[in-house]
Amino acid sequence: MMNHYHPYHMVELSPWPIIGACGALLLTSGLVKWFHNYMMSLLLLGVVIIIMTMIQWWRDVVREGTYQGLHTSNVVFGLRWGMILFILSEVLFFFSFFWAFFHSSLAPTMDLGSYWPPTGVTVLNPFQVPLLNTAVLLASGVTVTWAHHSLMEGNYIQGVQGLLFTVVLGLYFTVLHGMEYFESSFSVSDSIYGTTFFVATGFHGLHVIIGSSFLLICLFRQFYWHFSKNHHFGFEASAWYWHFVDVVWLFLFITIYWWGS
Repeated sequence: MMNHYHPYHMVELSPWPIIGACGALLLTSGLVKWFHNYMMSLLLLGVVIIIMTMIQWWRDVVREGTYQGLHTSNVVFGLRWGMILFILSEVLFFFSFFWAFFHSSLAPTMDLGSYWPPTGVTVLNPFQVPLLNTAVLLASGVTVTWAHHSLMEGNYIQGVQGLLFTVVLGLYFTVLHGMEYFESSFSVSDSIYGTTFFVATGFHGLHVIIGSSFLLICLFRQFYWHFSKNHHFGFEASAWYWHFVDVVWLFLFITIYWWGS
């Protein structure tokens, strides 16, 4: 690596973007073939390639930021803005789902029986599993904040405990969400209600899985003392993302589960 006299990180050539893109292509192609009753071999190959790419890419980023000291204050400033813009794009992503839901629910057409929820659709009770999921995610928001403040105070033990509780609560939410889908009396093909419900809540569930993975990696890094009081943006970004997931679920619960039912 050549020496330079500026505070910015000049990223070296990496094979992981093109390999990850190939894995994503195999994943989507295999998923389509699986939907048409073909074997899952192509799908599983894509999953394996993506997982291996993630591990190797994370390894490189951890090496650059923790051991090589390449993540200077200027670099971290750029990373912060990158994460902010990414979360903003996610806000607009979910905004489209809420738009579709309100477009159909505020003025239901005759095809839906001029009624919302549509005639024949038995909706979920918002004060059963959805309310429990809301309590679980709110509790996880408290534990991730606990872990963040513990990290800023240099309390290693409580930082690990807070992260561990957050990951467990995220996994518990995912299990409850899967059980809710399994026991639902309607599917994604049951009118616009089923489509908007499963697409919006399903993508949120995917974001919960991604956020749980994000926090799990931070938990492993915390075990190896990768974070300090003043240098822990990797964890901070995961906390931002998790709070975003919490807020989106509150809107989902209030609009789709409660008001929409």
